[in-house]
Amino acid sequence: MTKVNFTRGANGKPVATQALEEALAAIDGLSGECFFGYPLIATPEGKYFLDATFVSPEKGVVLFDLIEGTDVGDYAARQDDLANKIDAKLRLHKELVKGRRLIPVLQVISFAPAINDVKRLAQNGYPIANDKSLAEVIASISSWDDSTEALYRMTLSAVESLSSIRKSRSKREVSKPNSRGAKLKKLEDSIATLDHRQNRAVIETVDGVQRIRGLAGSGKTIVLALKAAYLHTQHPDWRIAVTFHTRSLKGQFKRLINNFCIEQSGEEPDWSKLRIINAWGAPGDDERDGVYYEFCRATGQDFHDFRTASARFGGDAKAFEGACQAALGALKSAPELYDAVLVDEAQDFAPSFLRLCYSTLKPPKRLVYAYDELQNLSGASLPPPEDIFGIDTKGAPLVSLGDDTRRDVILGKCYRNSRPVLVTAHALGFGIYHDQPKGTETGLVQMFDQPALWKEIGYRVSQGTLAKGERVVLERTNETSPEFLADHSPIDDLVSFQQFNNEAEQNAWLVDQIKKNIEEDELRHDDIIVIHPDPVSARTRFGPIRKTLFDCGIQSHLAGVDTLADVFFKTETPSVTFTGIYRAKGNEAGMVYVINVQDCDGAGAGLANLRNRLFTTITRSKAWVRVIGHGEGMSHLIQEFQRLKQNDFRLCFTYPTDSVLGKLRIAYRDLSPHEKRRLEQKKGRAVELVDALERGELTPDDLDEETKQKLLRLLRDGV
Repeated sequence: MTKVNFTRGANGKPVATQALEEALAAIDGLSGECFFGYPLIATPEGKYFLDATFVSPEKGVVLFDLIEGTDVGDYAARQDDLANKIDAKLRLHKELVKGRRLIPVLQVISFAPAINDVKRLAQNGYPIANDKSLAEVIASISSWDDSTEALYRMTLSAVESLSSIRKSRSKREVSKPNSRGAKLKKLEDSIATLDHRQNRAVIETVDGVQRIRGLAGSGKTIVLALKAAYLHTQHPDWRIAVTFHTRSLKGQFKRLINNFCIEQSGEEPDWSKLRIINAWGAPGDDERDGVYYEFCRATGQDFHDFRTASARFGGDAKAFEGACQAALGALKSAPELYDAVLVDEAQDFAPSFLRLCYSTLKPPKRLVYAYDELQNLSGASLPPPEDIFGIDTKGAPLVSLGDDTRRDVILGKCYRNSRPVLVTAHALGFGIYHDQPKGTETGLVQMFDQPALWKEIGYRVSQGTLAKGERVVLERTNETSPEFLADHSPIDDLVSFQQFNNEAEQNAWLVDQIKKNIEEDELRHDDIIVIHPDPVSARTRFGPIRKTLFDCGIQSHLAGVDTLADVFFKTETPSVTFTGIYRAKGNEAGMVYVINVQDCDGAGAGLANLRNRLFTTITRSKAWVRVIGHGEGMSHLIQEFQRLKQNDFRLCFTYPTDSVLGKLRIAYRDLSPHEKRRLEQKKGRAVELVDALERGELTPDDLDEETKQKLLRLLRDGV
């Protein structure tokens, strides 16, 4: 680290804040993280906001008392108060205390940029500086001699109030230093700090719309939860909504927000002001409430549940999209229900839902939406905000992010998946090493429309050119895929593919592995997730496995079936989580088993969706993943994985042209069951036509000239 990163929260002292940022940035050889208006500290007198906090591996913790004008007041007393408050906060973390001594060096500086001659005001032992003398005062501070990278990260974590936030759901007990449980504990401790971009996304608030983009595992959900809690502690009178697509995320949001509020303010959140609320909702109590239902209630419109929406607008995603569009279309005046709305998993919502959220906001319309560029792998990402939110009466976009990095945050670093796991998910999801079907131009299953997206999500070009029609080799960097995520275990242990002769053999192996994980590897039940990619047959296929585990004395549950819809992990009793693909989204575990993955291979319509499921299941793992199955489909997937390994987990392919991209979207498009039946019927009629021509039952002359010419042209052009 060779520079100071700045995170700008609100402290009510804009002039002194700007001057301090410029003065610190100009000091050579200084590095660390500087927070303005952060952290908050719970005191007997209530919440206390720090003007500025600087955490440095060279100087320890430096607190700043910012003075806007020329009146310094009793600045020595303020410094004592600051030091005592932060000292008490840091001493709560045992790893930062040796005997009775606080290990990080702690210093306070008053910073008064409007005063030219600060030396005449200085009291002995109470440093005061302006922008011209700050470098000299910083240099006079004793160096943090016993600083290490680990100590620095732990200090930063304590200042950020994340050390208790990101702990496991329950206490982890390990006795073997190299067990999987011990490795998982070390991993969890290593990610107990946020990186600079995550920090900025949490603390920096804009008036208007803020977009947060990132991979699975880049911390979007944690950032949104902490941001909601931070806004709530800063503005307890605001009405704030947090909403999401996967209902099993509700418990995770509540836990994160509750812990953060208690650590920051000493108080539990006021859940009547800060609402963790479903997107759709239904009549009933607060737990059933939803953004769309509340909108309909406030505007006096008819509410559509899934059944009525499906009948009117079409099934699946079309139902909610249509319901939101209808509600907005009938809107006469915006209800202005909230001061801020935060939306997670925005890629799973239609733009109409984001517009509905926008319409529920009071000016200045503080909407934060986070999404994963890759979660659906469709290449058809969310439209730009100019298209989502529409135009005003003068034809200008209601929302435009411009080049403001505070409004458009990209989280390129992945903290969940190691490099081998993440690249495996991408390789299989896109079909990078998929066999090229006969008569086609590529083996790829799908690809981004915009090549530059690969760089935005943390890949770099190793060879070739990242452009359509060009050969390219992509690899992840140590910066975007931290090494500590992978160096705890050999690559073959991080991710492995295994083929069995049949499903019974697969299931027997899985049961043995889960027993070993719990009895020998020191993994807890909630460190394990078993995922079936097909949501329709998951319950049936899980049955024999769960019965055998029960006979072995190992409890399990099917998320959302044996539990409430909002519950993914059981906390009251040890239980292994079994889940279909949709409830798995947004959740993670140390050991992930993906079973019956042969179902994710195939050809023709629907293959892109099958590969999306495989991508999502693999990226649930924060340590180890086992991809298992049987049959010919499993053989094909193993071949793709072996090619990836032979290429040292790099992605080597020719980027498709616009023409090829268009053909991929048609060939592997997702179809509803009704559409699939119609396609099969049409293919059957085409076969009948060819057979009739071959047998002479029908001759080319029996076809009119226009039909013949159309057939010839379509077959020639490959359309």
